[in-house]
Amino acid sequence: MLKMLDCTPKEIKERTGGAINPAKTCQPIGAMYAALGIHKCLPHSHGSQGCCSYHRMHLTRHFRDPIMASTSSFTEGASVFGGGANLKTAIKNVFAIYNPDIMAVHTTCLSETIGDDLPTIIRTAEIPEEKVVIHANTPSYQGSHVTGFSNMTKGMVNYLSEATLETKKNQANIIPGFVNPGDMREIKRIINTMGIKFIMFPDTSGVVDSPMTGEYVMYPRGGTRLADLKDTGNSKVTIALGSYASADAANQLERKCQVPAIVLKTPIGIKATDQLLMTLRSRFAVEIPYELEEERGQLVDIMTDTHFHFHGKKVAIFGDPDIVLAITEFVLSLGMKPIYVLTGTPGTAGAIGSTLGNFEDDVRELLEEANIEGRVKAGGDLFELHQWIKNEKVDLLIGNTYGKYIARAEDLPFVRLGFPILDRSVHSHLPVVGYKGAIRLIEMISNALLDRADRDASDEDFELVM
Repeated sequence: MLKMLDCTPKEIKERTGGAINPAKTCQPIGAMYAALGIHKCLPHSHGSQGCCSYHRMHLTRHFRDPIMASTSSFTEGASVFGGGANLKTAIKNVFAIYNPDIMAVHTTCLSETIGDDLPTIIRTAEIPEEKVVIHANTPSYQGSHVTGFSNMTKGMVNYLSEATLETKKNQANIIPGFVNPGDMREIKRIINTMGIKFIMFPDTSGVVDSPMTGEYVMYPRGGTRLADLKDTGNSKVTIALGSYASADAANQLERKCQVPAIVLKTPIGIKATDQLLMTLRSRFAVEIPYELEEERGQLVDIMTDTHFHFHGKKVAIFGDPDIVLAITEFVLSLGMKPIYVLTGTPGTAGAIGSTLGNFEDDVRELLEEANIEGRVKAGGDLFELHQWIKNEKVDLLIGNTYGKYIARAEDLPFVRLGFPILDRSVHSHLPVVGYKGAIRLIEMISNALLDRADRDASDEDFELVM
């Protein structure tokens, strides 16, 4: 067990290498999750069998739903001579045995280190007519699961999107980012309520939250259809929700098919949701229906009623950059002070080499607008976050499952948010996006703070009795 040291911030020496308890996981998990958002798609892990097993297990534990994927099953021979033969055999067997419409191949550390030329291998493989194989390079030693999601979504555009019409259709492409299927359902509900035609890709709703029917179905009804993925090139506009997971695909679609790209925050909280609705309203010349106005009014009413729960409370937030950025903006609107904000994903938005933005700059801009001093880091880890909290305690911690060890050690109220959440159920079905999602977040944060206050009050009563 690593011992934490009590010291002032000036005495802390910045680590220049290595990570202790990383606040992220590897690219192939994100790529596998994105691939599951295509209807009748079988994700394929081009590497060793253990990698695929780990990625499937991690997703299965988060979503509490069986995750199907195949693997090239590297052995010592493939490690030395390359995995081309393994992948060609896998493609042949997968279509013969499991009959998906599409295989989405992602790489692992081993195949990336060897340097397998996936485009050439795929071109020379035996692929049945009307079947499709796409790929994305996802080296685990770069980026994070968010980067892998971005790379696979960009791969969908590279392989499938087509501009076949001279005049663009009056429809939108929506790239939801690395969010739960419950969030994707809520985003679709909001856009449907506005009466706008759209294509969401990837779309894991109906795939990793499929119902129990008593009969096993390998390819559930959900996911974006191949025909719709091809039609994304004919859309009027692409709205990428979250620059770190979605912007690269949107920008690639603009370059390839001349579909304008608009990059927004993940619609968590009132400001980000307002921005999404106003963008749709201006692009499609539609009025915002009363149903959504009513939801917004309810949220404002709840924020007003509960402001005394949150005002001035110090918060530490960690997780995926798009989620962290959006939740930081939301807690600021509640009157809270996010003094520690950290992500394990490297600081540059989108895929490796992208220049779309910088996490630390984005967060600092929010903090400066609110006149709050805080510590912000991209590519950080939970050991460092724990050290910050020891130097100056916070009132609340927000992050994924692995934050529970910090919360337990420092006796902090803890709200689980993001990926992965491995020790709770149902979360992936319930949205945190949109106005309804913001109301749920207020309940979660308020309950965590009030439970702590109630417990402290009970302790005081106990001491008085004694």
